[in-house]
Amino acid sequence: MSQDTVVFSARKIVTMNPSRPVATHVAVREGRIVAVGSFDEIAAFAGGRVDGRFKDKVLLPGFVEGHSHIMEGMMWSLPYVGAFDRRSPEGKVVKGVPTIDAIVERLQEAEKAMTDPGAPLFAWGFDPLHIGSVSLTRQDLDRVSTTRPIMVVHASFHISNVNTLVLQRAELDRTTNISGVVMGTDGEPSGEVQGIAARFRVFRVLGTNPLSGNLTADDVNRYASSCCVQGVTTVTDLHNDLADLTVEVYRAASRRDDFSVRLVPAMASVSHSPEQGVAKIKALRASNNDKLHYGIVKLVVDGSIQGFTARLRWPGYHNGAPNGLWYIAPEELPGIVAAYHEAGIQLHIHTNGDEATEVALDAVEAAQIATPWPDHRHTLQHCQMADAAQFKRMKTLGMCVNLFANHVYYWGDSHYDLTMGPERANRLDATGTALRIGVPLAIHSDAPVTPLSPLFTAWCAVNRVTSSGRLLGKGTEALTVQQALNAITIDAAYTLKLDHVVGSIETGKYADFVVLDADPLEVAPETIKDINIWGTVVGGHVREAPQA
Repeated sequence: MSQDTVVFSARKIVTMNPSRPVATHVAVREGRIVAVGSFDEIAAFAGGRVDGRFKDKVLLPGFVEGHSHIMEGMMWSLPYVGAFDRRSPEGKVVKGVPTIDAIVERLQEAEKAMTDPGAPLFAWGFDPLHIGSVSLTRQDLDRVSTTRPIMVVHASFHISNVNTLVLQRAELDRTTNISGVVMGTDGEPSGEVQGIAARFRVFRVLGTNPLSGNLTADDVNRYASSCCVQGVTTVTDLHNDLADLTVEVYRAASRRDDFSVRLVPAMASVSHSPEQGVAKIKALRASNNDKLHYGIVKLVVDGSIQGFTARLRWPGYHNGAPNGLWYIAPEELPGIVAAYHEAGIQLHIHTNGDEATEVALDAVEAAQIATPWPDHRHTLQHCQMADAAQFKRMKTLGMCVNLFANHVYYWGDSHYDLTMGPERANRLDATGTALRIGVPLAIHSDAPVTPLSPLFTAWCAVNRVTSSGRLLGKGTEALTVQQALNAITIDAAYTLKLDHVVGSIETGKYADFVVLDADPLEVAPETIKDINIWGTVVGGHVREAPQA
């Protein structure tokens, strides 16, 4: 056998391959798996080269994060002002700030450190529902500066807060007739801007969009570092304009031997007409390589439930709030879906509310009738309030779903008390229903909306516990540990049409592993999220993660 073959030994290898579920050794050559089994079974491949550094560890397929964003790399260059602790790309724990005064203090510290007096100050991670539904107002941000533009991006990334200076420059006042400008008790804009129209106007006067600004190699490297810390070896950037500069940065990063993740960008449909988008995707596919996989398109139909911008069916929001925003008009969606479907391009469709889900299902059904495509795998993303009837339609239409399991922990209490009410909150992110009906299922973090951490996501799907300790749908919607691991490995790969190369440890696939200190199938289910991640292996290249 080739002397270039390396055999990794481990205490246990959980393969996610049902025909060979466990092993102790895996042989790797040229970045791919040659054989999996016991040492006796693959001894001929060893050639005297057995790498025993993992002999006390557990190997799983590298985790596949099917819904996250390059903003996870970009945002960590900015101050974090969320209520919960987060782990940075360097593996450090960044403490949360649970009050308005604490947020203002952190922003004041960041402002003092800035050298350019005219540069905007951006921060991220805020959510009023995590600090007692207390709003962050323009007056709060004016305490940081009245001469520097300030924008704080919400955890959902669908809402922002700005100071008075930004409102004045954007000419947003009580006479403004733009959807998404929230008014305060004084009848003037509060500083909160929602949706696309209002925020894009703000971005224009700021001269930059922190959510899709000029991408740098450092941003991509931080993203890859976050992946390594959390055991992710295949990751999406699930909404990007894919400007020429971004495409070049991705191309350069993916061609480096030390780039430690496989990247799957999704083109943002809003940035192109369908005709332009089809042409762009076809051109980008020609530049694919082992670590860069173009080919999917992201549609965003509505906003977020916790931000009250998702579109809900009757009876609407539990607290009586008005229905949310359409990011794509219902009458326009069928034409967009049909254009990409006819061109053979897989769609990933953001629908948080069940009204948005229904509109998306109608559009896919019409496209399938007009142009039958037996293996399209169009995937509904988030899809948090879908009911059994909608999952049955997904099954009939050949669709997949990627449910936002982390939402149960971070916003489950808010949905129970404010947005959905008890009955609907219990079916939030209905993973159990999806599997019972037979819809291919992944689960995700939507990082940086919630932390990039597939083990935590699996923990959420298994335990169905909110941040206050309330159980939501534990007896009906919870996954087993095995099902949850499937949903962050082989099943997530299926939703990206990459299950032929990643997602399990078996011959012919990329040699992508996550290295754990314990076996998730052996520990108590409530401790899955606490398993230490030693690092990753990508294409046979070992990378140890920094420890907290």
